[in-house]
Formats: sequence, structure tokens, C-alpha cells
Amino acid sequence: MAFASNKNAYAICDRCGFRYGLRELRKEWNGLKTCPECYESKHPQLEPVKNVVDPQAVREPRPDTSVSPTSFIVYTNYDLGIIGKKLTIPDSMTSALGTVTITTS
Repeated sequence: MAFASNKNAYAICDRCGFRYGLRELRKEWNGLKTCPECYESKHPQLEPVKNVVDPQAVREPRPDTSVSPTSFIVYTNYDLGIIGKKLTIPDSMTSALGTVTITTS
């Protein structure tokens, strides 16, 4: 089947309804054939979201070991009277599963 495509071929804009030359109309992303004044490109928000990976961890981290803490704050859920108290770190610390035992030497 042959289609008209020469300079005398006319078409109607799908948005405004005015007659234009067939070669002036542009096809939009949604399939409409529109004139240059009515043409709208596809908005970027209509594109699918790209898979952007934002890594959180550092590969092979090297913690600063030159500074050792001398005190820390202990927060517990129990009413032991030590909530938010500042404790000094003794020379040696031992711990057990479920409890923390601090001993001084």
C-alpha cells in the first residue's frame, strides 16, 4: 500500500486540530502526531527509576587506634541506678553473654 509523503500531503494535529503539512508533524512518545507548537517531549519523571547503588561501608577500613577512650556512658533498660552514668575504663575488662562485668585490678 502506498502512503502520501510529498510536499502536498496534509495532516491534522492531534492536539490543536489545525491542518499542517505532513512533514511538519512530529510523533510524540505517547503516539500522538502534533505540530511543532504542540509538541511535548517525554518528561523524565515518566521514565523508570534507575537502580542507583549508594554504598554505605568502606572497603578495608582502618580504624584510628592512636586514641583510646578513657570514659564512656552506659545506657540500660533496667532500673539499676547507672543509667547515663559516666564510667571510667579500668585496666582490664571481662564480659559474659547477657551481662557486662567490669573489674579493676
